[in-house]
Amino acid sequence: MPTLNFKGKTFVQNHHLAVKYHQLIPKSELSLTDKVSLHDNLIIHGDNLKALKSLLPNYAGKVKCIYIDPPYNTGNENWVYNDNVNSPMFKEWLGQVVDKEDMTRHEKWLCMMMPRLKLLRELLSEDGAIFISCDDNEQHNLRCLLDELFGEDNFVANIIVRANPRGRQSDNDVATLHDTLLCYAKNYPFLELNGLPLCQEDTDEFDLQDDNGQYWRELGLRQRGSASLREDRQDMYYPLYVNPVDCSVDIIKTEKHTEEVFPKKSDGKDGRWMWGKGKTENEIGRVYAKLIKRRNEYDIFIKDYLERNGIQRTKKPRSIWQEKDVNTEIGGKLLKQIIPNVDFPYPKPIGLINRILRISTDSNSIILDSFAGSGTTAHAVLELNKEDGGNRKFILIEQEDYADTITAERVRRVIKGIPTAKSENLKNGLGGTFSYFDLGPAIELESIMEANQLPSYTEFARYLFYTATGEEFDEKAINEKTGFIGESKSYEVYLIYKPDVEWLKQNALTLDGCRAMPPFRGKQRLVFAPCKYVDDETCKWARIDFCQLPYEIYRLNR
Repeated sequence: MPTLNFKGKTFVQNHHLAVKYHQLIPKSELSLTDKVSLHDNLIIHGDNLKALKSLLPNYAGKVKCIYIDPPYNTGNENWVYNDNVNSPMFKEWLGQVVDKEDMTRHEKWLCMMMPRLKLLRELLSEDGAIFISCDDNEQHNLRCLLDELFGEDNFVANIIVRANPRGRQSDNDVATLHDTLLCYAKNYPFLELNGLPLCQEDTDEFDLQDDNGQYWRELGLRQRGSASLREDRQDMYYPLYVNPVDCSVDIIKTEKHTEEVFPKKSDGKDGRWMWGKGKTENEIGRVYAKLIKRRNEYDIFIKDYLERNGIQRTKKPRSIWQEKDVNTEIGGKLLKQIIPNVDFPYPKPIGLINRILRISTDSNSIILDSFAGSGTTAHAVLELNKEDGGNRKFILIEQEDYADTITAERVRRVIKGIPTAKSENLKNGLGGTFSYFDLGPAIELESIMEANQLPSYTEFARYLFYTATGEEFDEKAINEKTGFIGESKSYEVYLIYKPDVEWLKQNALTLDGCRAMPPFRGKQRLVFAPCKYVDDETCKWARIDFCQLPYEIYRLNR
């Protein structure tokens, strides 16, 4: 498979591995919940690369849908390269605004995107999908990069979004009406996309009504268009039998159903049916025949119902989205309703995110947006939950200073309700909660050695558990009294620790501590402690693998 080469690639292709895990500092005063928790809806303020890495212990492999709207790299956005990669070239790039005159702007954009996409892929579930908005400035590069990182076999769609119906008049020769939405799966065989609700134009096609008042349309059972020949699907070439009196159809020949019908194309070639024999047999009540007088033969049709089992049908998503609610201008007007004095250019319209959520999530999915902007993704999640009673959760990451005043403030207002809003849902409030976190210092030896930055028990437990086992950390499993912090496939993991320098100097794994361990349940125990006052034989007897916390922790106040 061809790969994309660009300046700096060799330095960033593994940079995500070198990014430190950081503390996520809860901000109860900025949250909208009774109890701040990493298992709530989340808004995280801080560098999105570091925040993504810090989410891994809790959310690796659990996110069903990712939507991101990174800088389009037009040269007018004033975005800045901020990743501290260990290379002289990258040191020169740090803090420099990327504008149209920057001859390396495409390389900088790719170097910024690559490590983030790698972490985003780790966060995706096996049946998950990522959607990325872009335009022609980087679409060609992004497609190549995604082919390399996700695999070209995991490409799902290149969706054209009619974001500006009037066209950008500032364009030189051709006014651009569209943006691009690229979609890739984590593992395509596991991906199952949902259909979208039908619009009025779609439902108007169902203009026939049966005796029960159900609306339906006539649909030919013979496959039309591509792959419609017998050799394309031999298992879908078989005879059906018609009753000449009432034109009912059966899968087998009977005394009443005597006329044999095969799928024939208009040119006389053997065709095929849309359904296999088994499905036709199950749905035979919907199948009927018509006599085509000019050819004096029967053609087979299906009663295609608008609703089945009380559920209205949906349609397969199209590759062009041109409905009014995906227009960027509508996104701006809605944001003004919510925060009247806001100054935020080109917020994404809620209709765009709503479509993404409908086709890629179920009622309990986790949705992540690491370029959160004005918070449209959270708004769309809450609105869809309100509509269908779902329990979807959002995770937003925003590194700019407006994370509280715009991103989170929008979410606060749509949850509580906006009396002046035009929508009844917005007037009454969508309901829900969220927990707000700031990205804290790195959890590493250097930060541990600074007395005023000792991580909390939970944060340290999360870091140690994930780095030691590589598995998901469950905060609810913690028992500080026993020191138990979680169980992996191979270990029960314990941590003897308090964020207190004097306590750390005076405590260790002792014989009494070994004896007080919960009953052995068949798994080796992995114990983290400042030191141990027991010999190796005692550890062996207690089924303990001991891991010492850094020795320098004793000398923090030197």
